[in-house]
Amino acid sequence: MNENLTAPQPAAVKPHRPVMAAMLRGARNRCMKCGQGRIFGSFLKNNHACPQCGEEFHHHRADDAPPYFTITIVGHIIVPALLTVEVLWHPALWIHMSLWVPLTIFLCIFFMQPIKGALIGLQWALYMHGFDPDAEDDLPAPHSTSESPS
Repeated sequence: MNENLTAPQPAAVKPHRPVMAAMLRGARNRCMKCGQGRIFGSFLKNNHACPQCGEEFHHHRADDAPPYFTITIVGHIIVPALLTVEVLWHPALWIHMSLWVPLTIFLCIFFMQPIKGALIGLQWALYMHGFDPDAEDDLPAPHSTSESPS
């Protein structure tokens, strides 16, 4: 056998990050690490880093998950309520439209930021994407725009 081969080094043990606490802090727009600073600088635009402890947020990858979860949650609230109202009172169509459309829009706006914050908290607690200090960068390298010599 080859004596030059060595066994890979075991990965360093990372400190445990409580998942539920991180998700709850994220849902409340608080830093997952210190619980003091704000995650979001505006409605859905996250801060680059926590203003209190410096934990970086810019590399999260929530992507399309917050809208999908928001639609699912709001749908599970609106559809049963709409069907219940229709079965019990049979209101006119204009009453349905004036009630359910604004309520759906309000609930989507109400749930979107807490859901996105909770997903960022989940990623932080599980060392996903850029929240793992030992991981390589998972974003693709930018393409160079230099021209080739003629």
